[in-house]
Amino acid sequence: MRISQLEGRRVALWGWGREGRAAHHAVRSRLPSLPLTLFCNEAEAAEATALGDRQLSVETHATGERLSAFDIVIKSPGISPYAPIARSATEAGTRFVGGTSLWFAEHAQADGIVAHSICVTGTKGKSTTTSLLAHLLRAAGHRTALAGNIGLPLLEVLEPQPAPDYWAIELSSYQTGDVVASDARPDIAIVLNLFPEHLDWHGSEARYIEDKLKLVTGAHPRVAVLNAADPRLAALSLPRSDVHWFNHADGWHLREDALYRGDAFVMDTRPLPLPGRHNRSNLCAVLTALEAAGIEALPLAAHASSFRPLPNRLQTMGTRAGITWVNDSISTTPHATLAALECFAGRRIALLVGGHDRGVDWSDFAALMRVQAPHAIITMGANGPRIHALLAAVAAEGGFSLAGVETLPEAVAAARAALDGDGVVLLSPGAPSFGQYRDYVARGRHFAELAGFDPDDITAIPGLGIA
Repeated sequence: MRISQLEGRRVALWGWGREGRAAHHAVRSRLPSLPLTLFCNEAEAAEATALGDRQLSVETHATGERLSAFDIVIKSPGISPYAPIARSATEAGTRFVGGTSLWFAEHAQADGIVAHSICVTGTKGKSTTTSLLAHLLRAAGHRTALAGNIGLPLLEVLEPQPAPDYWAIELSSYQTGDVVASDARPDIAIVLNLFPEHLDWHGSEARYIEDKLKLVTGAHPRVAVLNAADPRLAALSLPRSDVHWFNHADGWHLREDALYRGDAFVMDTRPLPLPGRHNRSNLCAVLTALEAAGIEALPLAAHASSFRPLPNRLQTMGTRAGITWVNDSISTTPHATLAALECFAGRRIALLVGGHDRGVDWSDFAALMRVQAPHAIITMGANGPRIHALLAAVAAEGGFSLAGVETLPEAVAAARAALDGDGVVLLSPGAPSFGQYRDYVARGRHFAELAGFDPDDITAIPGLGIA
């Protein structure tokens, strides 16, 4: 659905975060007199009212009955369409769309393809991969937009002048369905990996996987770039897309830490500023996508050495009083936490885990702590007690100390005490921040402050926007 097609419809906005504000601005830029109703919280209502938009009505209580009064509801990504009030409105005929859907519809060509769009999704590493993609495209001399879930809503770059040569777009599992709903097709879509995540939003692991895969199974990109090492991805059949594989012996892949293109050695990836082997593996995804776009990838591989790592993603902030502080606040699954531990294998680590409880199973994580545990583990947050109970059963066998606290400041204090001036404090919580923090960025900023670093210095995303 294009923005112009909202004319004459009963339209509401649901959510007033950055995505909601971007949607309001985009609609107003095209349809200045269209009546809109905004559903948001009380604090946001005051901000929205202060805009002075006379065609905007603001309400602070969304119900299924109220949402059912609208033909179209433009919702923020964090609001689940599977929530009961959304379901009841859908059954009454209301259509829910996201800003991502509107953007893709606006940019589709006659054949439905959004030219030069390269979309990235996956449970782990998608932000770093998207940013690395933009970095290498720019190294090749292409004006590139880095946008989407990484921190810049697509509707904020609806009509850039001049238009970029390429769009590097990160999509969360909350947004992949929006691409399908737009009836547009990405030029290239990358799916990195699949692990259980966001079960509270999706309702089940099966639905999470289904929603994540919609980018390739429902949006039918011209080219699908898939990870041959992921069993679920390896089993896919995509008859409407040209499939290119990475982590496959015939293409871009790693052998231990060495990068290969087929049988040809390219370089040692260990010196690259890509934290974790999974991120170095995802370099293979980027190089495969560049080739699919018709760009010679081999000479660009070396430019990965000048990549600047992203904040909150295995980010080494520095050392204070003998302790190295690592901020992996974006980690929201036990799989991501395990990957973070692997990056610092052989070091004396105090690991901070826990946060919002969305029902993810930590049993496998706890079992692995019998044989590959860090020096200390501190649990915190809403799901901290549940994780703590699992770990308590294996702590003696695993040889690690275990503490349970409620808040991040308490966890940092416990980690300092456990290390006694020697080792790595690793915040890799394996859970969302909701409840105690607005988002993972706020959690990472607080962690930086507690560790003695300036949060403003560690939060800027290099290369965001168009360059």
